[in-house]
Amino acid sequence: QPCTSNMFGITKEKTQNETTKFNPQSPYAIAKTFAYYVTRYYRQAYGIHACVGILFNHESPRRTPEYVTRKISQSAARISLKKQKKLFLGDLSAEIDWGFAPEYMECAWRMMQSDRADDYIIASGKAHSVQDFVREAFAVVDLDYHDYIETDSSLVRPTKTSPLTGNISKAKKELGWSPKTTFKELVALMVNKDIEIESQ
Repeated sequence: QPCTSNMFGITKEKTQNETTKFNPQSPYAIAKTFAYYVTRYYRQAYGIHACVGILFNHESPRRTPEYVTRKISQSAARISLKKQKKLFLGDLSAEIDWGFAPEYMECAWRMMQSDRADDYIIASGKAHSVQDFVREAFAVVDLDYHDYIETDSSLVRPTKTSPLTGNISKAKKELGWSPKTTFKELVALMVNKDIEIESQ
């Protein structure tokens, strides 16, 4: 059962692990919290080999442009190719733990191969702001992002969560898993893929 770091919502803990209390701040996060408990119930009540992966933001070039990371990478590519003039974003200060989706799916696969079903945080363990993502994306195309960014208050979420950063100690110890792709590498591979797509 893929769940989300958004289940933690507003929290005082700087990093979140498998025992951090949930405090969801959106209908999506509330639904995922329900799914978490249902999965645990069936595992405990019926012995079903059911795991929960609490996934922090996982990105790749397959993301649709509705997500901020792909919106940024696609816009950086389009602006560099003179196909777009501005990039409109909401809260640039939001801090997010981003990682590479294929690596997170490897962790999910390892969970399912384990003899004992359990719940695991899947994350990079490091948080970066939306502004950091923008800066790295425009650096790939050798442009100063300040010249192209416009803020739009309508894009700011009505409820804001705490900065969330995953503690992956359990996955490292029990599954032998850890992420390999750095934040900078992730941004670059997304931007370069969008340059390839937009150049066709």
